[in-house]
Amino acid sequence: MQRLYFLTPDLDTTVNIAHELDELGLSRNEVHVTGRDWVHLQERGVNNATLRQTSDVGHAAVRGLLYGIPLGCALGVLVYYVLGGGFGDIGISVVIAGMGIFGGLFGVWTSTMIGVSVHDVKIDKYEEDIERGAFLMMVDVANEQESKVYSAIHRHHPEVIIDKVTAEERRHHCGTGI
Repeated sequence: MQRLYFLTPDLDTTVNIAHELDELGLSRNEVHVTGRDWVHLQERGVNNATLRQTSDVGHAAVRGLLYGIPLGCALGVLVYYVLGGGFGDIGISVVIAGMGIFGGLFGVWTSTMIGVSVHDVKIDKYEEDIERGAFLMMVDVANEQESKVYSAIHRHHPEVIIDKVTAEERRHHCGTGI
């Protein structure tokens, strides 16, 4: 699965492309659009992008889990040895597992709070265009459909910029390459 980004100049072009993508067999769940004039998009039946599509919340949650669990486990070891026999019959493995779960949940919660405020890498790239009235379409297509979508859109709308996140952009944006 590949996410393609279409930078469209105006509302009519965006709506036309959304209908063409529908004719190509893409569902509403695979096409999301962000822009300043989101009310008119909704009125014309185009799926608006949610926070999940326009921010880094998904990657942030994964990072929070990956860092939270080991840190929670390390804290569990520390707590067990600092409090010593204060746990009664509970073994060290229960304390470590409990603190690991707590650390994972806490990591997910705090990371998603931060990830909500971080734009998707392509939203940042095209932010000025979006502010001037352009729309950014985020289209999830199967790898084997990618060339068909490219050719259909460029045949009818040569002015549309089609882009996708490169590995370099993903590493730079996410910091960890996730």
